[in-house]
Amino acid sequence: MFEIGEKCGIAGVYGSPESANLTYLCLYALQHRGQESAGIATTNGEEIRVVKKMGLVVDIFQKTDIEYLKGFASIGHNRYSTSGQTSLQDAQPFLVNFRFGNLAIVHNGNIVNSFKLRKELEESGAIFQSTSDTEVIIHLIAKSPFNNFRDSLNYALGQLKGAFSLLILKERELYAVRDPWGFRPLCLGKRDDTYFVVSETCALDIVGADYIRDIEPGEVLVITKEGLESWFPFEEEKPNFCIFEFIYFARPDSKIFGKDVYTVRYNFGKRLAMESTTEADIVVPVPDSGIVATLGFSEQSRIPFQLGIIRNHYVHRTFIEPTEKIRHFGVKVKLNPVRSVLEGKRVIVIDDSIVRGTTSRRIVKMLRKGGAKEVHMKISSPPIISPCFYGIDTPTRKELIASSHTVEEIRKYITADSLQFLSLEGMLESIGYSLLDNPFCIACFTGNYPVKFI
Repeated sequence: MFEIGEKCGIAGVYGSPESANLTYLCLYALQHRGQESAGIATTNGEEIRVVKKMGLVVDIFQKTDIEYLKGFASIGHNRYSTSGQTSLQDAQPFLVNFRFGNLAIVHNGNIVNSFKLRKELEESGAIFQSTSDTEVIIHLIAKSPFNNFRDSLNYALGQLKGAFSLLILKERELYAVRDPWGFRPLCLGKRDDTYFVVSETCALDIVGADYIRDIEPGEVLVITKEGLESWFPFEEEKPNFCIFEFIYFARPDSKIFGKDVYTVRYNFGKRLAMESTTEADIVVPVPDSGIVATLGFSEQSRIPFQLGIIRNHYVHRTFIEPTEKIRHFGVKVKLNPVRSVLEGKRVIVIDDSIVRGTTSRRIVKMLRKGGAKEVHMKISSPPIISPCFYGIDTPTRKELIASSHTVEEIRKYITADSLQFLSLEGMLESIGYSLLDNPFCIACFTGNYPVKFI
């Protein structure tokens, strides 16, 4: 699935003279969460330094940058613009110097009342340097009526609505914050005397750190040379973990929300097969997003798994596309059918979601041109009918094909012989829950938003 933008990835390290290098490695592991820009802020106890640029982690940070960022604690950020513009001024971390000293901040999520808060701040004289909702948090801390940082942080956090996993770096402290609904994943790890706070556990693996626990919804955790301290300044809310982390965004080798992503996606595929009545010769994934679910589908259905589509893994956002005379070039440069696998076969093709439907349409046509006799598309999630306001770059409701078309109408549009979505109940039961005890935000499938957009 290539039509929804990733969210952001954040990483923090405390207690190592190699903190910048370790943060770089964590960001490298979290590159899938954002490819527009990246940055690292580091403290040596006296000052905070920042390096941030547009592009991929491996292209941004040079040896001289890591040497410049010497310090015992660092935070980093990979950005995908879910709000605001795509420019260096919106790249994170943000660094400010104000009455509580130096502060750097990174944010994964989306503040749904940021427009209201920003308007109030601007009317009271605040000057903004970016279009990011993260800067609103800085201004709220600065304008607090309290005379110490922790009370000012609590004051600011109490005004926020929406999704926010935050890392805040002071000269000698590292703060980790997770919103009371727990929309975005954030976990704590440790290696020897060094602490890590990262979006996904795959970032702990790359630095050899052990997973300790998730940062709890509504928790503020501070790491200092004395150790760990946490408190809960928010009113308790019903958990609303982002279900799309399991469907698409998180790496399959990560553990989030207490579950292994690979196992959950595998179970999606198995349940999809249980709900299917389609006869076919082979089942193929849309790489890479559909691979794990397809493995589960194949096991349950006993239909052979085949790699009928090959993905070019060396295509990045910076790829120079030709003129518009070459139609649909974007999909063709990423995916190519394997004729020897597809020729004369009844094919089930599995993807994680359908958004606008244009990519699915091109994939179906590609499989037919590759020799498939029949093409049956199956989706390992329910139809997306509503946009996300909590940190996923989904299209508007008007652009979401399932918001205004039936499954049969979508099938005709994508030109498949049949189309099936995983049921909402089947999706939740695959994770071990039901509609009654569901701890996930499923607003994209139902239109029922747990935190209203203001």
